[in-house]
Order: sequence, then C-alpha cells, then structure tokens
Amino acid sequence: MPKEKWDKQFAANRFTYGKTANLFIQEKSDLFKPNSNIACFAEGEGRNAVFLAKQGHRATAYDVSAVGLEHTKQLAAENGVEVLTVEADLTAKETEAEKYDGAIMVFGHVEKTKQKYFIDNIIRSVKRGGCVLFEVYSEDQLKYDSGGPGNKQFLYDPQDILSWINQHECLHFYYGEATRQEGYRHTGVGHVIQAVIKK
Repeated sequence: MPKEKWDKQFAANRFTYGKTANLFIQEKSDLFKPNSNIACFAEGEGRNAVFLAKQGHRATAYDVSAVGLEHTKQLAAENGVEVLTVEADLTAKETEAEKYDGAIMVFGHVEKTKQKYFIDNIIRSVKRGGCVLFEVYSEDQLKYDSGGPGNKQFLYDPQDILSWINQHECLHFYYGEATRQEGYRHTGVGHVIQAVIKK
C-alpha cells in the first residue's frame, strides 16, 4: 500500500492496529540487551516502538506514512516516553549500515519484487551480534478472514525468507497459525511467519 493510502487509512482510523504491542514482540523482546538502540520498521502508528521505549530502549520508528508517525509521537507522549521517527520508504532507500543494536518489523507487507530488498535493508541496519525480530503474514493467510493483504503478491513465502536469512544465526523460526487481536484490522486466527536472527 503506497504512502498516500496509508496516510488516508491512519487519518480516518486512528490506531488502526491498536495501541498494544504485537504479542510476538512482547514475547521475544527480552532478547535485546538493556538500553539497546532499536529500529522499528514499517512501524505504522508506533505501538511496538512505544512498548520498547517503555522497557528502557531507545526506539526509532520508520514508516512511509507521516500521519502514522505523528500518531506515534502522540502515543509516546501518552506513555511518557520518547520515540524518534523517520519517514522513509525502505523498499527504495538504503538504511545506514550497522547503526542499531537490534531491529523489529511487524506485518510490513510490500510487493514480492521488493521483499528481499526490504528484509536485507532491515538486517543491514543492525550491528554484528544484534538481533532482528519480525512477524509477517504468510501466503496461506489468504485462507483466513482475520486481516492482512488480500493479495498474494504482498504476502510472504517461508522458503524465500529462509533463503534471505540463511547467512545469519536463526534463533527462532515459525510458520503456522497465530491468534492476533490488534485493532480492527487483525482479528482472530491467522497464518504467520516469525523469525529471530542474530547477525
């Protein structure tokens, strides 16, 4: 979904995916060392970045939507924390190499021709020894009525992801069902791919 559509989506439906961090991020966030500098990619309206900031990390939220990032600042203020924001299309712009101690990405769905570049870009941003966590909907999500893109070209193939991360240490990989209650767009059982890698 291009920037204009995300801006319109977030303007019309504040906190489309709620204000609570993704469960996978909550479960795995203890992999980050205390006071880490963490990049949150495709972060939308900031729920995961704010969660990490409340844990004492320095969080930077990246997204294509200026409206989403404005909501991120508001959510951070509500929670008494600070989150840096960067408006960027990371399917087109290369990240600074080895800038962060860790990175996350939750349901960052881009078209298939850009997926490898996007994942590579996320990994590129992390220092050696740092962890990258991400959860996305698999192509099998088309069989479910619980959210995500309704187009296979914006969903992920587990074999693709495994090939993109195979040069790094894989600490966790999951391909299967998961229940998500995130705002009104992710509701119920879906089919996800999760990965945790150590660079």
